[in-house]
Amino acid sequence: MTASAGTGVFVFSLMSIPICYFFNSLIYNNSAEAFLFAGCTTVLILAMSVNFMIKKKMPVDPLFYVYAVHAFLSVVNLIIGLEQDNIIDGFVTFYLRVADPHINTAHGHMIAYWDGCVHYLMYLLMIAAITWGDSYRAIGLYWVGSFLMRGIVYILGNAVGKFGTHTGPLFLLHIPYICLSVWACFRIFSQPCTWDVQFTAQNQGNHEAERKSLLHRPLDLLFAIYLIPAFAFCVFRGLIVLDCSCKWYQDYAQHYEPYLKDPSAYPKIQMLVNMLYSGPYYIIALYGLMVPGCQWMPDLTLVHSGALAQAQFSHIGASLHTRTPFSYRVPADSQSVFLLVNVLYTVVPQALCYRCHTQPAFFLRPVPDKKTE
Repeated sequence: MTASAGTGVFVFSLMSIPICYFFNSLIYNNSAEAFLFAGCTTVLILAMSVNFMIKKKMPVDPLFYVYAVHAFLSVVNLIIGLEQDNIIDGFVTFYLRVADPHINTAHGHMIAYWDGCVHYLMYLLMIAAITWGDSYRAIGLYWVGSFLMRGIVYILGNAVGKFGTHTGPLFLLHIPYICLSVWACFRIFSQPCTWDVQFTAQNQGNHEAERKSLLHRPLDLLFAIYLIPAFAFCVFRGLIVLDCSCKWYQDYAQHYEPYLKDPSAYPKIQMLVNMLYSGPYYIIALYGLMVPGCQWMPDLTLVHSGALAQAQFSHIGASLHTRTPFSYRVPADSQSVFLLVNVLYTVVPQALCYRCHTQPAFFLRPVPDKKTE
């Protein structure tokens, strides 16, 4: 009996659970060489298993295999997060003993949950789209933003901060993962747009109706108004981690987001990336909402919303997690304000992305009808 390609990948990813438990039972020392041997053996066994399951239905798109490997690693990351929270035990104890200390920080902990839940769902959706022959560009671009934010902050956070000198040889295992993922990002961008419709005479009137000024588009006007304080907020937090001496900045960090001062360097890198990436984005997006025909707007909102969702999930979770030292956690009496501000800062860009993809007419350029002689 042969399974479909999508079913084979799903089974492939779930095999990480017994395999982790099996190798954890065999390895009792702290040797990085033993961990590397276990990993290589696991990859070999799983490659043979998947080839057996889907040998009669092998997809042509190479991204299918990239997502299959990433789905397997996502389940492993979920196992790591659950074991760190003592929800399960005996699955990845060997890894946590020999791994770099970054995985045990609150930020690394939240990244494990994000990758194990959200990224895993994305991989399954993209695999299903490839199997059925559908376009996966939209969900792929969302993943691109999420992966780039995760990779930049995690890699730079490992290199600096209080754990910078403790980076071990196992950290080099991230290099093939990063290179493969970057290649996948470029391939996703090369996919054709599915929403790029051609305007003809019969729908030209509808298109012109979409090209009203910003004052006559109430929803877009609200989004435009939001972009201004959002820009100020990301610059504000960026200046806080740069140790701005202004009393307002110091008071906010002390009473609402003390995690910004955590010596692990993850929040500092996160806020600097937000300021240098999200800051220009808000200005560009404001221009895209005001000037019709900005065809790059839907794709840009997808990448940014994915990046911001990952960043805010990690930041909010780490700010409240017990692995963060008590002095750097959000005070109990300030949690409501902290959650309100950060949740709004996260959700509104997702709504803007949804608006741009469900009603893209304002951002598309009409194709003039050919004149007949």
